[in-house]
Amino acid sequence: MSDNILYVVLIAVVGLIALTVNFIITTREHQEDAKEKRLIWLKGQAEHILQAISVLREANCKPEIINKINEHATSLLEEVAMLAPDSELFHSLSKQKDTADQAQPSANVFDSDKSLKRAQIYINFSEKLVLQLAKGGKITLTLARSYQQELYWLRITVVADAHIAQGEKFLASEDLMTAVSHFRHAKALLVRANIPQHNKKSRLDIVNSQIEAIQPKRAKSQGTLADSLDRFL
Repeated sequence: MSDNILYVVLIAVVGLIALTVNFIITTREHQEDAKEKRLIWLKGQAEHILQAISVLREANCKPEIINKINEHATSLLEEVAMLAPDSELFHSLSKQKDTADQAQPSANVFDSDKSLKRAQIYINFSEKLVLQLAKGGKITLTLARSYQQELYWLRITVVADAHIAQGEKFLASEDLMTAVSHFRHAKALLVRANIPQHNKKSRLDIVNSQIEAIQPKRAKSQGTLADSLDRFL
């Protein structure tokens, strides 16, 4: 009888040990899976944010906006360092951050369609990011709205300035039709921008004077419709 009890106890102990080991293994697998998923998310977020920081520096964005976004990027890298300190991911993101921190404004940085499109994408991304920072309690909603407006205007001016620069380039080479096309595109962007008029004035003065120099306004005798079109374009 005592032997039977001993066997039952031994079986129970072995079963308990097996369950414990299985629980530990399963828990570790879940933890590793969660860690891997978190690292994948961190990689995607950090890479996009670091690209955005590079663009914002190149576009001469206000330093306080860059600093807030940079603080967020640093916190993501710190989490990567905690989860995978010696990983290739951490070293890669660290190098990318160094590159982003060294980016500088340049007159010709957005002189191609590809670079201009990149700027638009990442400035737009930054507009959404500042609202996410507000939701996470890292900045106030009021400050986020202010930053969002600044970034919106930056996105407009980056594109408008690129067209102005291209217009001046084609004007110098006496390709007047292409030049005026760029100036008109810049003007249309500025006119449609939901920004106070005084913020637009200096750039609008430039494009209006260039358009007027290339294509002087028609005489009033041509009619009100032509005059209206000239004023708009």
